[in-house]
Amino acid sequence: MYSNGDIFVGEVIGTAILILFGAGVCAAVNLNKSKANNAGWVVVSFGWGLGVMAGAYTANPLSGGHLNPAVTLGLAVADVTEWADVPVYVGAQMIGAIVGALLAWALYYAQFQVANKDPETAVPTLGVFATAPEVRHPAANLVTEIIATAALVTPLLFFSKNTGIAVGEFENGIYGSGINVLLVGLLVVGIGLSLGGPTGYAINPARDLGPRLVHTALPIPNKGTNDWGYAWVPVAGPLIGGVLGALVFNAAF
Repeated sequence: MYSNGDIFVGEVIGTAILILFGAGVCAAVNLNKSKANNAGWVVVSFGWGLGVMAGAYTANPLSGGHLNPAVTLGLAVADVTEWADVPVYVGAQMIGAIVGALLAWALYYAQFQVANKDPETAVPTLGVFATAPEVRHPAANLVTEIIATAALVTPLLFFSKNTGIAVGEFENGIYGSGINVLLVGLLVVGIGLSLGGPTGYAINPARDLGPRLVHTALPIPNKGTNDWGYAWVPVAGPLIGGVLGALVFNAAF
């Protein structure tokens, strides 16, 4: 399959691109003095979906383009990814998520540092980097993330199976063919539009945890809370959902 070095490089670069696009569209929509301010949830959903597509296409030749610890775990449960490679994938994804969040901050530096400086007009900035529930109910929020992530991992595995390449023999990455990367990007758009309302659809532990760490460390004026009390939900929920999605796939085949 892939060497550890290729996995590491591919997942760092691909996940960084994913988070740059994703945090970038959240910054564009949420921050003051952005031309896309208040553009709405449809724009956010498409921004994240296209970020997944761009990151996965980039990483695919090197690592298969997982970009997500929940996807990596699900693929390991489905016997597509070697368990020994899981730590390399997850470590690289975390690093890539941190790099992508830093790049998004640098790109919107003036909005963060200048436009957010006045306490009277400043907006909380955690939503650019991490997720938060609209209704804070940890059990319900956890269930939302589990279902949404299972709705990502199960179709992703079936997309790959439909290429005719046997599980465990994916020669062109986890998606099997180039068109399936596009399909997964559109799948993420659909998840955002249909399932993202309650929690903001983390569906990816690295996507939430890495940027939340960056938000905590950055000297952003009037940035508000980092909400570490909620941070376990977008980590635990996607991991559980990734396993459940793989178990559905295993039961079918």
